[in-house]
Amino acid sequence: MTTAEPGSAAHVLELVATGTARSRADLVRELGLAASTVSARVQELVDAGLLAESGEGVSRGGRRPRLLRVPDGGTVALAADLGSHHLRTGAVGLTGAGFDIDECAFDLTTGPEPAVGLLAERLTALARRQRAAGRTVGGVGIGFPGPVDPASGRVIAPSRMPGWHLYELRDRLAERLGLPVLVDNDANVLALGEHRAARPELRHLVVVKAGRGIGSGVISHGRLYRGARGSAGDISHARVDAAAERPCSCGNIGCLETVAGGAAIAAALRGKGIEAHSTTDILRLVEDGEPHATALVRQAGRHIGAVLSVVVNFFNPEAVVLGGALSAAEPLVAAVRGVLYERCLPVATSELAIVAAGCGPDAGLLGAGHAALRELVADGGLPVVRP
Repeated sequence: MTTAEPGSAAHVLELVATGTARSRADLVRELGLAASTVSARVQELVDAGLLAESGEGVSRGGRRPRLLRVPDGGTVALAADLGSHHLRTGAVGLTGAGFDIDECAFDLTTGPEPAVGLLAERLTALARRQRAAGRTVGGVGIGFPGPVDPASGRVIAPSRMPGWHLYELRDRLAERLGLPVLVDNDANVLALGEHRAARPELRHLVVVKAGRGIGSGVISHGRLYRGARGSAGDISHARVDAAAERPCSCGNIGCLETVAGGAAIAAALRGKGIEAHSTTDILRLVEDGEPHATALVRQAGRHIGAVLSVVVNFFNPEAVVLGGALSAAEPLVAAVRGVLYERCLPVATSELAIVAAGCGPDAGLLGAGHAALRELVADGGLPVVRP
């Protein structure tokens, strides 16, 4: 996936959409580029209908600057945040606003063709609703709960999902929808959504997704960091002592996911005769004060914290943000926080924020839509919408 290069049209659009810059003069100061270069970028976006100029700002010694804004009812990206057993869809605008957000049951383990059929059906209906509301659909962003090759949009060896290995999700979905499609790992789009919508002022953060499995996304210098092959942030298969010789779906033994993922916690509860089949069940049990569920969730937080302590000492982020369904369990968040303060260097934690995600269940959806819009602008692929 392309990121917004400094000074690019995509970067200009992002600065205006987030409210960082409100005029061409603001953009010149933010970007450090020549006024003529900034004006060319702005005019390109105005001609495409992605920016509009209206009203006047406060003068700083010369004539009053024309204010820039993202037009109402403009371009949106369709977005989908896929879980192994649920699907969340919605449309995301250039300002980060979400429209028509909905969730339904969804089973990725049935294989790619049935799953993509349902996904395409729901996104097609969503596109019709956006167009009926006067919005232009520019593309599609997908968050997938498994490794994704960012260059090809193919799924790479996902755990517990037979038939998905090397499936060309991006290209197959683009064929069905007739729109450009971006596919990324769900933890990456969660990190993008949380960063853009809730913590844009931070430059370095780690965003953990704790659900049926465990994943994380890394924001470095304000941009998503993927590493050489797109697997940066994959903490789920870090080995932990407590997992001992437990086999993992990845083929290794002793992985974090086997003791800290929601699927593992639910299995442990069933082993004690307690009905639990989903993260929703686990959260309900914790809320009701069920002691085994509370203890297992707290222990999962300690395991996650132990792995993150290495990450925090190495990467030195400004914040660790806990997202995903299990982040709603306060014992898990408190346990992660306690282990990080215990095991990390004081210089790494003296100003470190360790918090639950601020965007709730919409963070991944917003991140997928934002990534798609930024990619399309960077590639010049958004449709021209003239007044």
